[in-house]
Amino acid sequence: MKTSDFEYDLPPELIAQEPAAVRDQCRMLAMNRETGELEDRIFSDLVEYVHPGDLFVVNETRVIPARLLGTKRGTGGACEVLLLSEVMGSGARTNQQATWEALVRPGKRLKPGNGAIVDFRDKNGAVVLSAEVVDWAEGSQRGARIVQLTTPLGSLDEALHAVGHTPLPPYIKNYAGDEELYQTVYSKREGSAAAPTAGLHFTPELIERVKDAGARWETVELEVGLDTFRIVDEEDPTQHEMHTELYTVPERTASAIAETKANEGRVIAVGTTSVRSLESAWSEQTGRVEPCERAATSLYLLPGSTFHVVDGLITNFHVPRSTLLMLVSAFSSYDSVMAAYRHAVDERYRFFSFGDAMLII
Repeated sequence: MKTSDFEYDLPPELIAQEPAAVRDQCRMLAMNRETGELEDRIFSDLVEYVHPGDLFVVNETRVIPARLLGTKRGTGGACEVLLLSEVMGSGARTNQQATWEALVRPGKRLKPGNGAIVDFRDKNGAVVLSAEVVDWAEGSQRGARIVQLTTPLGSLDEALHAVGHTPLPPYIKNYAGDEELYQTVYSKREGSAAAPTAGLHFTPELIERVKDAGARWETVELEVGLDTFRIVDEEDPTQHEMHTELYTVPERTASAIAETKANEGRVIAVGTTSVRSLESAWSEQTGRVEPCERAATSLYLLPGSTFHVVDGLITNFHVPRSTLLMLVSAFSSYDSVMAAYRHAVDERYRFFSFGDAMLII
């Protein structure tokens, strides 16, 4: 197996630049996990695939306004800071101060050690948030920095909502629509730098129809990082270092999975982040999913990996050479998934975060 095996030809115009006009009216490619048989459907048709006793598990994380546009203190030069993840255990966390790993632009002018500070102003022109570049991020392959955030407001959360923007993936250009459409309708606590995009297709009405069809609905939380979008550079994918993310599996979700399995029902994960949460929480010792709170995972699922929990998957179409495409190929089979992707290209499906859906069941 080579990383180049996970490349495919994708016309640029098939990369969705905006969401579907109606969330659940996007297209959905349904694939039989065992045979690879395909059906072209609409996402609201999902209800037709629901069995009484199924359990849907979704990632309810919400995207933080992590894209910050400001000016360098002293020169006034335009700068951008993209928050990736909070550095836990730094010892300086207060309501008005925290340490984050971030990407910065222009990188040459925002280096640690030279007192670089970026100020961010609200709509009235007042500086409500500042970021001091204090160090290089350890082990970063992209030149990430450690920045110290401070605000004169009551909390950093208030400051971020005053000046921050939702960070969209780099392949979405010039989107000027409603940023709320990059959030799932069931999102709750902010903690992610990117959306769990498989869930973007659900509406409150469709969720109720799924429940009315006899399925249960439970949640996990995985704090999605922007490394999710990073392609694998190594030709041997087993040499790739998987990024670490924090995930939570509530007791009620673990119990629901145990009950579903005992009753021979299916656990259907909405998104690869839900898959990674559930499979990370599986215990070989107890033979069940164990609840946890903000545990770290760097689980890397490749063809040949064993899935202990998940029986069905709702996902989007993923970037070539990505760990997400490898995970999907592991869940079904490499040949079936790549054939499905060729079909999706031929049928002009819309790809990536704002694109169409795939159901593997």
